[in-house]
Amino acid sequence: MAENAEHISELFSAYGPVTVRRMFGGAGIFADGLMIALAVDGVIFLKADDRSIPQFEREGLRPFSYDTKDGTRTLTSYWRMPERLYDEPDELAVWAQRAMESARRAGSRAHSRRRVQSIRERRSGRT
Repeated sequence: MAENAEHISELFSAYGPVTVRRMFGGAGIFADGLMIALAVDGVIFLKADDRSIPQFEREGLRPFSYDTKDGTRTLTSYWRMPERLYDEPDELAVWAQRAMESARRAGSRAHSRRRVQSIRERRSGRT
């Protein structure tokens, strides 16, 4: 089962240490405090962004999606990991590094948005 913390740690061992936290009915996979992957229903989805999504698309992979009472919701920031990576730890390490880079870029953008909002609030007198 992909949500098993020990199994996930072993899977990512060529990349480096990861922490697994239960969430979203599955597990978040973290490295250096950033979420780089999501494991749900035995499948791992790696963090992705505009720079890395084309690699997933070339592999014919899909983003993470789940059903809600209002329909299906898709998170394009997490994409299904290629099946072969479950048996190729060195290549998984390369993909995990790309996921980390995507997570860092996302964190940087979020930090910038918070900073801009803070500046706007100070200018308007709402600190």
